[in-house]
Amino acid sequence: MSENKYYKPLPDCLTIKESPIHGLGLFAKEDIPAGINLGITHYDHDGYITRTPLGGFYNHSNEPNCERIENENYMQLFDQENSQTYYCELFTLRKIKAGEEITVKYTLYNPEN
Repeated sequence: MSENKYYKPLPDCLTIKESPIHGLGLFAKEDIPAGINLGITHYDHDGYITRTPLGGFYNHSNEPNCERIENENYMQLFDQENSQTYYCELFTLRKIKAGEEITVKYTLYNPEN
């Protein structure tokens, strides 16, 4: 049976461990080149925002090594013709060395807005 038929919450190149920045963080298990799409961090399905495991563990830095990019296209989930899902993906900005924490520059927001 093919391994890629199973859900993987994180790409093989990342792991979660204690962070010196805050709580838990994402860390590179191996060197990762610049410009790599690490996966989907969040998606908005008909107004309901869901954070994936990848999106739940990266920490903030004013000098980030990754950026979250919103995909302005949409994908259909669950074969519903009238549903729209917008999503954000995490891309590396530069080469990330094995053992380095994955960081993104983000701002706080009010979830009520």
